[in-house]
Parts: sequence; C-alpha cells; structure tokens
Amino acid sequence: MQFTLKAAFTQIATVALLVTTAVASPTPVPADVVSNAELDHWLATTDAKLTFITDTDIDTTNPLANRAALDTRVVYCSQRTVNVCGGACTVYQGNARCLDAPNTNCLFATTNVGFCDRAGCGGSCNQFSTCGTRLDGGFCYTPGTRSINVPFT
Repeated sequence: MQFTLKAAFTQIATVALLVTTAVASPTPVPADVVSNAELDHWLATTDAKLTFITDTDIDTTNPLANRAALDTRVVYCSQRTVNVCGGACTVYQGNARCLDAPNTNCLFATTNVGFCDRAGCGGSCNQFSTCGTRLDGGFCYTPGTRSINVPFT
C-alpha cells in the first residue's frame, strides 16, 4: 500500500509540475500591428502631410516577385504631440526593404517591422511588436529612428 500511495503522489506531483510549466511559459504574443482597414481609416482622417512610396523601383524581372503573399504598409512620421503621431509622414507599401527614414519619431505598420538608429538598418534596432511607448491609433513612439527594416511577407 505504501508503494502505491508513493507512486500516486509522484504522478500527481509530476502532472502538477507539467501544468505549472505550461502556464508559466506562455506562447509569444503576435505583433500588435494595425489592419489595412485601420491604416486606410487613418489615411482618410489625418491632417498630416503625406508622401507615398512603393517598391516599384525594385527589379520587376524577378520571377519570385509575384510570390509575395501580401505587401507591408508602413507609416512613419516626424512629429509626436502628446500621444498623437503626425507632421510630415511617409506611407510605404511594398516588401522586403530597408527604408531610409531620418527624423522619424513614430510609426505603425501592417506587419512587424524593425526600426534602427542608424541608416542602412544598422546600429541598435528594435521591433514594432516590442514597442516601449504606444501612441494613439496603434502608433509606436520611435525617437531617433534613421531606418526601417521591412520583412518579406
């Protein structure tokens, strides 16, 4: 009887440990990106000065170019006023590119992008998904940003 109780206790302790481990190790949270509809709404209602760019200057003879599932859209702006992002803003639509983005103070995107404090997507970089200071409308406060790394999607 003692052996059976000891075995049962060991099994219960093992199950409790597994349950605790599963709870203590949550799955990664996906990037807090904005939807295309949210981005379109922001574009329709903002009074920011907008400049639009795309990746059409990239080689279109690449046979893999049409394989991209979707384009990433990024809005990056020069001014932050309290929790509002605005001023002069650039809207990028495309794929896999390092964007030159001097004077950027806030941004948002439809996929997780990286933002760096040096040109050429170098230096110290962070991800949109790990934004330290969230602003209104899904923007992230990104002072000192000089370039944005757009992933292949």
